[in-house]
Amino acid sequence: MQNETNVKLRTYVYIDSLQPQLAEYMASVSQGFPPVPGDSCLWMEVSPGMAIHRFTDIALKATRVNLTQQVVERAFGSMVIHHRDQSDVREAGRIMLSNLDADHNDREECHIAWQEIIRGMTKHHTVLINRQHRGGSMMLPGESMFILETEPAGYIVYAANQAEKAANITLIDVRAVGAYGRLTLSGREADVEEAAAAAIDAAQHPMGT
Repeated sequence: MQNETNVKLRTYVYIDSLQPQLAEYMASVSQGFPPVPGDSCLWMEVSPGMAIHRFTDIALKATRVNLTQQVVERAFGSMVIHHRDQSDVREAGRIMLSNLDADHNDREECHIAWQEIIRGMTKHHTVLINRQHRGGSMMLPGESMFILETEPAGYIVYAANQAEKAANITLIDVRAVGAYGRLTLSGREADVEEAAAAAIDAAQHPMGT
C-alpha cells in the first residue's frame, strides 16, 4: 500500500557533466552501475526513506538511465541515476517529479551548516584525514583544506562538481547520505579559495533541470 500524501522531496539536483574526480569517486563508493566522467547525473532524496524504491522503479522503467546508487535509511532515501545522454536523465527526473506531483522548486532549500578554509595543513593533520577518507585522493602537508557541510545531504554532490570545475583542486571526501552532506577538498591556497567560492555558490543555487 502506498501513502501518496506524506512523501516529501528533500533534494533534487541535476548535474549536466560529471567532472573526472567526482565521477571516479562516485564509481569507487557506489554499489550500483559506476558513472564515467562526462555523464549526466541526477540526485534525488525523499522522506520517508522507503519511498525512494518507487521513484527508482519509475526512472529505470521509463528511460535508459543507469542506477548509480540507492541508499534507504529510516528517515531519508536517496537515489542517483546517470547516463551519457542528458535527455534520458532529464526525462527520468520529469517523470519522477510528475509522479510526486511536484517540481524541483518544491525541494528543501539548502542550508550551509559549516564552511571553512584551513591553510597550511600540518603533516600530522593530513595523515589522519587521509586515513579516515580512503575513497578519495590524498591530502599533502602544506596544502590548504576546504570543508563544507550542507543540509540536506545531497546538495554536496553538486557543490563538489562545481568546485572541481572551477579550480585545480583534489577531492578528498564527498559524503552525500544521512542528515548532512560533507565535502573535503585540498590544494594550493588560491585554488582552494576559488573552489570554495564555487562550492558555496553551487550549494545555494543548485541546478534543478
